[in-house]
Amino acid sequence: MNDDIVPRRPELVCPAGTPASLRTAVDAGADAVYCGLQNATNARNFPGLNFSPGELQKSVEYAHARGAKVLLAVNTFPPAGKFGLWKEAIEVAASSAVDAMIVADMGVAAYASRNFPQLRLHLSVQAGASSPEAIRFHCEEFSIKRVVLPRILTVAEIAAIHRQIPCEIEAFVFGNIGMMAEGRCSLTNYVTGISTNMDGVCSPAADVRFEEEADGALTSRLGAFVIDRYACGESGGYPTICKGRYSCSAHAEPYYAFEEPRSLNLSGLLPELMRAGVTALKIEGRQRSRAYVKEVVGAFRRAVDEIMAGKEASLANLIALTEGHKETQGAFRSKSWR
Repeated sequence: MNDDIVPRRPELVCPAGTPASLRTAVDAGADAVYCGLQNATNARNFPGLNFSPGELQKSVEYAHARGAKVLLAVNTFPPAGKFGLWKEAIEVAASSAVDAMIVADMGVAAYASRNFPQLRLHLSVQAGASSPEAIRFHCEEFSIKRVVLPRILTVAEIAAIHRQIPCEIEAFVFGNIGMMAEGRCSLTNYVTGISTNMDGVCSPAADVRFEEEADGALTSRLGAFVIDRYACGESGGYPTICKGRYSCSAHAEPYYAFEEPRSLNLSGLLPELMRAGVTALKIEGRQRSRAYVKEVVGAFRRAVDEIMAGKEASLANLIALTEGHKETQGAFRSKSWR
């Protein structure tokens, strides 16, 4: 990649699980905020999160008054016979004057582009479009204006894709990093009967239990299955199957079969991503607190502004806000990461 290329100012896209978090993100310097409705049409369908249509309307007004955009995630896959809920979500998006809707399902994209051509569409990471051919297809068929790339590509691969597609690129820079092919994980469905991709819930809270053992250890369960066991004082994460420790026999040492709990942090790669043609930098965390949103958004706001001013970014230490207090650059730096 040519280091002489002047990076363009990227849009900082930040999470909002609640109206209060949206206001926090906007006030902390977000250029755009993404959120979802209180139903299965978005991939963070948890109790206590998300927006009613009325809350969305007021939040759009709040954001627009301060120069920020609102993106509505309608990024799950409708089960057969239940498309009506997704139609309603599209209609809410159009009537609320959101700046874009984030879609994953082709049927949802087709319905939106046909019936609401004025509604800007972004392709969700849940669509799993990681090749120029797949991305161009969505652009040509549904007038997609931006693609959120899966977290499996190196910076060099992102730059190559940028040269071959007609739409903008959005890339994750901080937060959760999924172990499965995005939009394809069915692990939680096997255990709980709730689908990440159709119900919007991975490891639903109703199926999560933590049990304290006599020796002070803490066991986490998802349904009937033990996901992990933490020694007294050991940091633990929310029990998801892909980040649990397992043993093959009673005498085997438990190990992370997929990957240990850790968070993506690409703050050190921001100049490279910007030169690669990334239009928007995305922070994950709609389930996180307002304190998390304020600190992470503020840190990336300062870093981006310093880079655009020709300065070296003063990167905040965000390790305390990462999962398991561990961080990684994932596949963005090298394919050797697992």
